[in-house]
Amino acid sequence: MDEVEVVVAHSERATLRVGEVFLKVDADQARIDREVEAMSLVPVPTPEVLWRKPPVLALAALPGTTLGRLGGPSTGSPTAWAAAGAAIRRLHDAPLPPWPGRAGRSVAALVAELDDECGALVANGVLPADLVARSRRVAEAAFRPWTPAFTHGDLQIAHVFVDGDEVTGIIDWSEAGRGDPLYDLATFTLGHEEHIGDVAAGYGADLDLDVIHAWWSLRSLLAVRWLIEHGFDPFAPGCEVDVLRRCSARV
Repeated sequence: MDEVEVVVAHSERATLRVGEVFLKVDADQARIDREVEAMSLVPVPTPEVLWRKPPVLALAALPGTTLGRLGGPSTGSPTAWAAAGAAIRRLHDAPLPPWPGRAGRSVAALVAELDDECGALVANGVLPADLVARSRRVAEAAFRPWTPAFTHGDLQIAHVFVDGDEVTGIIDWSEAGRGDPLYDLATFTLGHEEHIGDVAAGYGADLDLDVIHAWWSLRSLLAVRWLIEHGFDPFAPGCEVDVLRRCSARV
């Protein structure tokens, strides 16, 4: 009998693997509905939906492996990273979905959320005030006009699967919607700055590094407390706090 592997689990949702089947358990049915709809629309490979019985969504496992993980080395070749960049470009060029996504929050909403989170990080002694202040200044470059694209919204490196140099699928579409394409590209390259050139080559465009750095800083600032509260370690080598230290060194 196959063992049950806990892929990720926290108070909002959990993903289990049993053999070649992934079971996503989510109390928010709207989020599951959005994920399934997004996968039906995007021009990139996604997992096959096997069945749905709220609150569970069953997906077939994708062939291949991820390109790596945050805080760890990349296992993918430069060609594989470029292939991922090309897949992301196909997504961003797709017709816009009818709903906003995580990457599409307004500038005013982002500024308010970031200010509140920076205040909490300092008030609760989670991060030094000078690190938060410098990181906040780096993040400001993300607050600019942008043209909406079809975005994944949580395009972590662990969500992109490759087999050799071919992208076999992208998972976890619950945050998809209209948004800033550079948010996706920054999320994907978070902690793997050495592959930005490869991704840009596959994407077919120069990437604004100031905005990429800004999204790295902004995403990390917003994530640190959530990660701690849900049992993850943003202080691990190469993870969010290290990203903030590298970004803040630029100002």
